[in-house]
Amino acid sequence: MAGTPDTSSHELVRDGTHLEKDQSVLLNLMSIPAGSIAVILPDFLSSVNLKYVKLGYHYLITHAMVLMVIPILMITLAESWFRIGWDDIVQLWDNLHFNLVSVLACSGSTVFGVTLYVMMRPRPVYLVDFACYKPDDARKCSSERFLQASMLTGGFNDETLEFQRKICARSGLGDSTYLPESIINDPPVRKGQPSLRQARDEAEQVMFGALDELFEKTGIKPKDVGILVVNCSLFNPTPSLASMIINHYKMRGNIKSVNLGGMGCSAGLISIDIARDLLQVHRNTYAVVVSTENLTLNWYFGNDRSMLLSNCIFRMGGAAVLLSNKGREVQARPHRAHTQGRRRQMLYVCIPTRR
Repeated sequence: MAGTPDTSSHELVRDGTHLEKDQSVLLNLMSIPAGSIAVILPDFLSSVNLKYVKLGYHYLITHAMVLMVIPILMITLAESWFRIGWDDIVQLWDNLHFNLVSVLACSGSTVFGVTLYVMMRPRPVYLVDFACYKPDDARKCSSERFLQASMLTGGFNDETLEFQRKICARSGLGDSTYLPESIINDPPVRKGQPSLRQARDEAEQVMFGALDELFEKTGIKPKDVGILVVNCSLFNPTPSLASMIINHYKMRGNIKSVNLGGMGCSAGLISIDIARDLLQVHRNTYAVVVSTENLTLNWYFGNDRSMLLSNCIFRMGGAAVLLSNKGREVQARPHRAHTQGRRRQMLYVCIPTRR
């Protein structure tokens, strides 16, 4: 009809307008670089909330059986309580009182269930004591002494030395840190001079010093230790560091030893986790965890700034921790947390070892 407005033409115009807007938005997104688009989208991998979601999912899967059985048991007990009266309970007691087979069956089932629960439940692991190694005053290295030792090596240019000075000023390290003798000795160390013998001497000083103090504080004999876990990321000789400790203290032959290497700063927490798992299997024993780092053979003599962070931040030191699954040794419960960062390239290459 002539007086009726043409609605179809208006719909076509509206659809065409929306199509042009969608095309313009798509073209704008295509013109933006890929890196800029990544900035627009949220980084779900680094989100703190995603970490808690993963922890909640892990807890749910681990305790799924308990979370399913408890509601069913509560519903069954509630249903039985409302259906069974006092007379029924008295009659059931009279039947069991004169039925020896039923009494033995119920008692045996109860004893079996309690025994199974006691055997399968996780045993608590306790922190007995710990000790930290403190080197001699001759190994003490202030920021100025460190920068002077770096300058005397002759392997750094002026820009690299200035970069190290800034890192030392902003790192928060004081003037009471320690470095091994091979680095701050006189005459100054040169590239290729530190030897494997010097690295082993540094490892022995740190590990044996921390363990001597730990055994003295706790009164535990080395032969009483049933589990030994040692971690050192940058120095992994043969024989291993764990073998060096076992041989030095003449520990028993059936000791369970683990040596971790190349796992970064989180290896200390992973070592605690390994010792805790082993204490779940081996009863009434002690576990010693030794965590240290070695700098002698891992001192960098180049001008690559990404490789200089270990020179400026890492220092000489170590710690030894005594754990036990004996209840009378309790002082504090150890806590652990570990975030895996291998997927991030920046974290993966922060402390590399290059030829």
